[in-house]
Amino acid sequence: MTRAAPALEGTPRPSNNSSVNQRFRMNLPPLRTLFFEDLSVGMTETLEKTVSSSDVVGFAQLTGDRNPIHLSEHFAARTSFGKRIAHGLYTASLISAVLGTRLPGPGAIYISQTLNFRSPVKIGDTVVVTVTVRELIPEKSRARLSCICAVEDEVVLDGEALVKVPSERTAKGKRPMIKL
Repeated sequence: MTRAAPALEGTPRPSNNSSVNQRFRMNLPPLRTLFFEDLSVGMTETLEKTVSSSDVVGFAQLTGDRNPIHLSEHFAARTSFGKRIAHGLYTASLISAVLGTRLPGPGAIYISQTLNFRSPVKIGDTVVVTVTVRELIPEKSRARLSCICAVEDEVVLDGEALVKVPSERTAKGKRPMIKL
């Protein structure tokens, strides 16, 4: 039997109601491994995630960032945002979900990432993450990717990722078996 971690002061506990939990699940397509040779400029992958209170509380517990703007309705009500907002790096981590699972997928290694935070993401917002191949660097098996996070067509975060992508030559044409 697993026990829920204690809630941080002023923060709601995640719901055990399955209909509520269904609403906040991330749309996770199956893992897909692409080799460098499979990539082409313009390829795009998207992911949608509705941000729940339990996501934000979990991120705070994981990282230790307990800034009350993320955790306390009372504190957040007195700010310019008027309500709790998600951690900026939580939103950015959704980019990592795309890179590590779909484009390019398992085996991709981050080299660098720029992030420009444009607007806050609030609890209940649905974030649409779009990653697009912008440049391929064959001599190093690297790809430069445009990364955009939007809420209702408003860009809330954008940036660029540089990733090392497994080469089919190195893998001798064998795609890794993925068991989770």
